[in-house]
Amino acid sequence: MDAPLDGVRVVDLTRILAGPYATMMLGDLGAEVIKIERPIIGDDTRRWGPPFTTEGHESAYFLCVNRNKKSVTIDLKSEDGVEIVKNLVRKSDVLVENYLPGKMDELGLGYEALKEINPGLVYVSISGYGPTGPYAELPGYDVVVEAMGGIMAITGTPDVPCKIGVAMTDLTTGLYAKSAVLAALLARGKTGRGQKVDCSLLESQVASLANIGSNYLVAGLEGRRMGTGHESIVPYQGFDAKDGQLIVTVGNDGQFRKLVESMDMPTLADEEKFQTNPARVANREEIVGILADVFKTKTVSEWVDIIGTGVPCAPINPISAVFNDPQVLARDMVQSVEHPTAGTLKLVGPAVKYSETPATIRIPPPLLGEHTTHVLGELLGMTPQKIDHLREEGVV
Repeated sequence: MDAPLDGVRVVDLTRILAGPYATMMLGDLGAEVIKIERPIIGDDTRRWGPPFTTEGHESAYFLCVNRNKKSVTIDLKSEDGVEIVKNLVRKSDVLVENYLPGKMDELGLGYEALKEINPGLVYVSISGYGPTGPYAELPGYDVVVEAMGGIMAITGTPDVPCKIGVAMTDLTTGLYAKSAVLAALLARGKTGRGQKVDCSLLESQVASLANIGSNYLVAGLEGRRMGTGHESIVPYQGFDAKDGQLIVTVGNDGQFRKLVESMDMPTLADEEKFQTNPARVANREEIVGILADVFKTKTVSEWVDIIGTGVPCAPINPISAVFNDPQVLARDMVQSVEHPTAGTLKLVGPAVKYSETPATIRIPPPLLGEHTTHVLGELLGMTPQKIDHLREEGVV
């Protein structure tokens, strides 16, 4: 069967991470994604390295979020360049951009201008803080919003705040943007009209505070940094074993009993101060200390074998172990595609599996401007002479 978004065309005016992540997922679902990049320079992440591929010198960062896209280089500061984008919009369903609020309006590519030429256009703007409010004109970066949006207040050890190891605020915003596109397309199917959608890093981050945000709003409880520990569940954290570290997550009192029985300490489950989760939270330091001493007596693999059937647990894997894990491999989370300069390229596979309309990696991350001639000629009907002229003028 056709992919879920087969026939949907996306004009992608995004760069760095949040926007490209969203449009890549739309591409995985079958959309035709036309990535607009600056001539010569392209997406900034093309130069974010090392590492780069040995052949072709392609940045690993760019490769991770730009598969299933066609690259077209256009100078948006030129009138001809803006006109090319408008012509693409006339033939497209979605536009995604992550310029500073107001910049697209200055270029003549804002929503109000483009909906006049395509009333069915779904127009998604991704920004740091949204188009209104006192921070609207500030540039947004993941780590800055992690600090401002509360996640850094609850990540790290009590004395040392840490950013998350990947730009999770960007990735979360990309996920929100993708779902927004799907919802807006569904709405268009009912009304025939497109709409403008605003996504921001700050709003995505605040919305993702989950139980920690609710703890504050409901009870005025301030979140805090607890390392691998959990604010409301004990034991639910990392422990040192003889040869490494593992995570142990006890989600209920029955699991706690299974844990201490498997560790040959069954009477702990009958002690009043450890019988229930609220009691264990109140006596966190004592029960964690008891468990920590015992976990040090065996290896990680031994503990996973001993307690893993009754209690969720796992080794704290390095990345090399992740991509060699039998479950990760069994679920096709490592896939290969042929790249024009890098050769056989391994990429992380799509996270969601569909029984009838699978997400697929159809084309590799593009070279800069690789599809300019094809898109301008085949889609917009430009002659080779016209395209050559635009190249001579630096428009494409």
